[in-house]
Amino acid sequence: MKNHDPDQCQRYVPRSISNWTKPREGEQYCTADSFDSKVLQNCPSNNFVFRDEELTISNDFGIYCDDEWKLTLTGTINNVGQFFGIPLGGLISDKYGRRNALALGGLLSAIFGIIRSFTTSYMPFLLFEFLDSLANSSIYSVCFIIGIELVGPSKRVFACSVITVIYALGEMLLALVAMYFSNWRILLRIFYIPALAIGSYFWLLPESIRWLFSQEERETEAVDILKRAARTNQRRLSDLTLDKLVLANRAKLGAANQIGGRSPIREAFGKLFFRIVNCSVCWVVTALVYYGLSLNSVLLDGNKYYNFMLIAFVEIPACFIPCLTMDRFGRRYSFSAYMLISGICCFCTVLVGADHHYLRLCLNLVGKLSITSAFQVLYFFTSEIFPTNLRNSLMSFCSMVGRFGSMIAPQTPLLAKYYKNAPALLFACCALVSGCLSLLFPETSNTILPTTVHEANKIGSKKTSKDPNSSTMNLDNENTYI
Repeated sequence: MKNHDPDQCQRYVPRSISNWTKPREGEQYCTADSFDSKVLQNCPSNNFVFRDEELTISNDFGIYCDDEWKLTLTGTINNVGQFFGIPLGGLISDKYGRRNALALGGLLSAIFGIIRSFTTSYMPFLLFEFLDSLANSSIYSVCFIIGIELVGPSKRVFACSVITVIYALGEMLLALVAMYFSNWRILLRIFYIPALAIGSYFWLLPESIRWLFSQEERETEAVDILKRAARTNQRRLSDLTLDKLVLANRAKLGAANQIGGRSPIREAFGKLFFRIVNCSVCWVVTALVYYGLSLNSVLLDGNKYYNFMLIAFVEIPACFIPCLTMDRFGRRYSFSAYMLISGICCFCTVLVGADHHYLRLCLNLVGKLSITSAFQVLYFFTSEIFPTNLRNSLMSFCSMVGRFGSMIAPQTPLLAKYYKNAPALLFACCALVSGCLSLLFPETSNTILPTTVHEANKIGSKKTSKDPNSSTMNLDNENTYI
């Protein structure tokens, strides 16, 4: 027995077969006395018995017991792919456009996923796991950036909350489909073949207007998209308004070139260094606690598919709760509160005894809900405190650093060998510290999204707040949106 469950890899050494009883001719069975309970041996590799008919990479590729490190290596390789893919996707998004980054990443991911479903051995599987992760790791952040840049300040929270809810519904759909299709190859094909349609985004999805305005000599494309949107929504958009918008944008870009020179990324690290470091720390901690709590949650008793859906379901209200707090109390106070609540829940699980299973479960779910809400706010923070021409790059950089947290999370159960509650204490301390550090961020609620590093550096001052009496034409004016 191991943790009150049958050990998966070892068994008691059987005694002499003469001790076995034979109730009927041609049949035999063993009792507890047939084995030596003081001596263990490894189970033969050809004698494993499975409780269901699932086809996983474990029983498909013969990965058992002594080779279990290969299963954990798959998760590590996935995170390594994200580590390199997130900044790469951010650079593509900022240089070649949001639409192109989204369509290219989705199409390549679908191709690699389909190929992975046909692999016949472990190493090719691992290779395409890495390539798939490399291609798709930036898709979520690019979608989030598009949502941020598509709408005005008062609609940002709701628009991006809808994106996050769809993500949670996708997780629930994954668990539901996996209940009926237990073959990992078929499961991959079910989800990746339809994903080939993302390639159509090259032609169907309009480019981010804000990104087009941030690029010199691409205002014409942005104006055409605005005109099409006006016709579709039966709204009137005068040429005079568009001309003022273009002239104001050119003046802003010209001032940025004079102030920032030719190296905006160097200027960003020079003027926004502490902000980038603090944001990266918050990403590491949030990823560590989020994935750490998720790993603990899958160990709940009961049907694993229902448990996974429960974990995903908790994320749905966590996506909308920030809608009630971010505009009312601000981004930094909301993020700090969610991190502190999650840290307190983790700390309370240490104080609650193991016998109080349901109380520990409730604390775990509340902690997961809080850290998910914190993740939601963190995406807003990261996308609002950096300038348009570097927004996806710097957001991807912080997210890339955050991969260290998701890499560490699967290893935290090893701490339990030294102290049972060590993982929970680690999550609690990190969350509490990060919650305090977040108070050093500037507030971005109802502020104009910065176009340049200079504007980003001024966030928090009264001049950057949304001023209804301001005569400046900008993309954050609610009247600009169709």
